[in-house]
Amino acid sequence: AESGESKVFYHKMYVLSGYNGKGDYHRYLAEFASGEKRKVAATAAHEAYKNATDVAQTELTPTHPIRLGLALNFSVFYYEILNSPDRACHLAKQAFDDAIAELDSLSEESYRDSTLIMQLLRDNLTLWTSSDSGEPEAAATEAPKEAEKTEEKTEAAVEPKAEAEAAPATES
Repeated sequence: AESGESKVFYHKMYVLSGYNGKGDYHRYLAEFASGEKRKVAATAAHEAYKNATDVAQTELTPTHPIRLGLALNFSVFYYEILNSPDRACHLAKQAFDDAIAELDSLSEESYRDSTLIMQLLRDNLTLWTSSDSGEPEAAATEAPKEAEKTEEKTEAAVEPKAEAEAAPATES
């Protein structure tokens, strides 16, 4: 499992050959870039997330915190950067449902991290579906959360994102 964890973490954090940058970093760049720079950053981030997802789905359990964190970030990428709420919701719901189905196989050491990320996935689904249903006040007042990596790459902690508008939770 250590090998699978390392591969997924690598692909999640670093874009593969040709881009020489971090996958999540490119997503953050795309949030603030415009025009061609935004397109290049979005393409780099998408490639990194796709490659990491391929490895995660074959080498990590659906309840693994790295796999869940990847799904969280990739779904936020679809929602915020690619403006694709349907794909974002589908990815987040699939990751959540897959993890729920295997909740009994969750190890004690990753229980807290995994359930925290699952909650963030569910929070984003709630936020995204409420903002689509014509309830702007619910989406606007939702306190967004962002999970950040600690020293150990599999541990996540929740920290509020300091933004005026509601933003989905991410795991970095």
